[in-house]
Amino acid sequence: MGLLQWAAVGAAGYAIYRAVQNRNAETAPSAFAPGEHAGSNFSQVRTAGVEGMRSNPPGWDKVDQAMDESFPASDPPATY
Repeated sequence: MGLLQWAAVGAAGYAIYRAVQNRNAETAPSAFAPGEHAGSNFSQVRTAGVEGMRSNPPGWDKVDQAMDESFPASDPPATY
């Protein structure tokens, strides 16, 4: 086999490898913090608070925390 043929076989093998890896990769929802996963959570709700978020918000106070903890409840928190 020539060098060009070996390169083509290697490229095809790498493409197959990447396709299998992408299929097997578990992707977490974008709201989840790194290392936190939904698991068997039916509603896919993340942990409340800044530590459960993927990115830190610029400002976070008691009202924001209370609203985040009350989600997905239908009633607003008492501090709002």
